[in-house]
Amino acid sequence: MREITMGDAIGEAIAEEMRRDERVYIMGTAVGPQAASVTRPLTDMYKEFGSERIRETGIIECGIAGSSVGAALAGMRPIADFSMVDFMFPALNEVLGFAGMWRYEHGGADDMKIPLVFRACIRTYGAGGAEHARAPIGIFWHAPGLKLVIPTTPYDAKGLLKTAIRDDNPVVFLEPARLYQIKGPVPEEEYLVPFGQAKIRREGKDVTIIGIGYVLTLCLQAAEDLAKEGIEAEVIDPRTLEPLDIDAILESVKKTGRLVVVDEDHIRCGVGAEIGFQVQERMFKSLKAPVKRVGSLNRPHPVSQVLIDDVLPTKAKVVAAVRETLASGRAGSAKKKKK
Repeated sequence: MREITMGDAIGEAIAEEMRRDERVYIMGTAVGPQAASVTRPLTDMYKEFGSERIRETGIIECGIAGSSVGAALAGMRPIADFSMVDFMFPALNEVLGFAGMWRYEHGGADDMKIPLVFRACIRTYGAGGAEHARAPIGIFWHAPGLKLVIPTTPYDAKGLLKTAIRDDNPVVFLEPARLYQIKGPVPEEEYLVPFGQAKIRREGKDVTIIGIGYVLTLCLQAAEDLAKEGIEAEVIDPRTLEPLDIDAILESVKKTGRLVVVDEDHIRCGVGAEIGFQVQERMFKSLKAPVKRVGSLNRPHPVSQVLIDDVLPTKAKVVAAVRETLASGRAGSAKKKKK
């Protein structure tokens, strides 16, 4: 099977869906042939589809989101491209309020479908400073009415994006920028990746590690190092947070008895808190140690690489979290036996 980059896989998904359905189009501030996009160039697509279906806009985030919601209500299937996820903040009313809630507010009527993809990349591990390097995953997950997808491989990126474009509900599709150039096997034939199905990236029996987005790479690296110490970690990639495959997570935790959740968002009120609490609500008696979270510190993203390593998750922090949960479990068992 051929191997292509995640960026190319995403471009293929968009082009194939535009050929399949003339209602699909993309618009944003950096999608035209001359744009210095931080995602991936769409020059070849522009030659094929032209300015009617690849619409370069000004820096008008509210207009991109609002017009896309209106177009979706009118029967189109737009892809609203914000380039970086930080640029979605000016449009949160349209994203969270209009796209996320209007179908419910109109009684869930069939003619109120909102088939719309909000697309952006996460650049947390870049040196863009506080305003260009956020990972507000928790904000979108907290909002009702939105589906939330974060791919980590070229195969998943293409299959999940095609599924998102065909969905009749608004989907927030976040792409880890650090993964755009990684290569992986992607079939040339048609395929889709369904929402709500987590993937076990590495099997293990001692601890479950959940990695969201780019940090999944750090989790797999940490698991390799831990294996040298005789610690077998099971690494799970949720792929979608809404819907969340909580059953796959619970099944893994039932086996290992320990859980570490890693993501790029701020640790306070973040993804780790939600997943960890769902696990302890359902499987408290199966846990051998407290759930551990690894995330970004609750402070603005720095520019200095030294400070970035201090604020963001690292492989060393994941390894340390696993060691702590294993030590905590052993200490608790020892005290119980002593009594």
